[in-house]
Amino acid sequence: MIKKINVGVIGTNFITDWVINGARQDSRFNLVAVYSRTQETADAFADKHQIPHTFTSLQAMAASPLIDAVYVASPNFLHAEQSILMLNHGKHVLCEKPFASNVKEVKAMIATAQANNVVLMEAMKTTLTPNFIAVRDNLSTIGTVRRYFSSYCQYSSRYDKYREGIILNAFNPALSNGAMMDIGVYTIYPLVVLFGRPQEIKATGIKLSSGVDGQGSICLSYPEMEATVIYSKIANSSLPTEIQGEEGNITLNRINIIESVKLTHRKGGEEELTQPATRDEYYHEVHEFLNLIETGATESTINSHQNSLITMEIMQEVRRQLGVVYPAD
Repeated sequence: MIKKINVGVIGTNFITDWVINGARQDSRFNLVAVYSRTQETADAFADKHQIPHTFTSLQAMAASPLIDAVYVASPNFLHAEQSILMLNHGKHVLCEKPFASNVKEVKAMIATAQANNVVLMEAMKTTLTPNFIAVRDNLSTIGTVRRYFSSYCQYSSRYDKYREGIILNAFNPALSNGAMMDIGVYTIYPLVVLFGRPQEIKATGIKLSSGVDGQGSICLSYPEMEATVIYSKIANSSLPTEIQGEEGNITLNRINIIESVKLTHRKGGEEELTQPATRDEYYHEVHEFLNLIETGATESTINSHQNSLITMEIMQEVRRQLGVVYPAD
């Protein structure tokens, strides 16, 4: 008999909708509660997803025996505070990317999870998908890796309002937002999973008048390779992601939703590495999270504490070089 894991969600935006849809493809996922600041919003979200319990108090939710685990999808600046509250009450936490506002907060989250012997995992979806695993498993085929290039540039519909003088949440530094935190993280996290911590980071970018970054370019140095990533919320790009080695290269159609993977051999010939899409893209992160709970592990080997920490170290250094400061800092 399949053991159900009772999950509550914090946050009622479209990302939560998407994660719930993917999570329900795992029969262990049992959505039992939602938190929102207002009862009206909580009730509307509960009705939409057939959720039996609602909370407007985070303390009450954290203390509730109804819940085994929590998915945190609140604004970035609340991630650490809310995750730590849940962890201290013995709840397993799947926290949306970016993990927190800064390195200090990530370290506090990890220490709290370890002290309470519960699961803490960042909800970076792409690194747990079959297509990314195919990239990782075939990396040795292209020989010594010399370059990682990744691009995620997507013009934000909210930037139209920004240009009119209306600053929405996406460009508000008080919420620990901006282009790096929102979409740049997608280019950095896979790099860290595959190659670890870089030796040197050099960043340039465009800082908007609100105080957040609108776009940026980052060069990262490793002992035997270079990495370049570009990201933007104020321009578009259709460039793929590519990992270049001495014996070939691996191309991913895009880094945020990896739909196709191709290996090209230097001496000729191509291999299709694309895996069949049998599950929703958000299924894999929830599946990994539930596996950790079920097996008694406390962290993922892929979306590990260390990988999340290194990713935040890089993002914080990029912000320092661009002059982007958050109140949370």
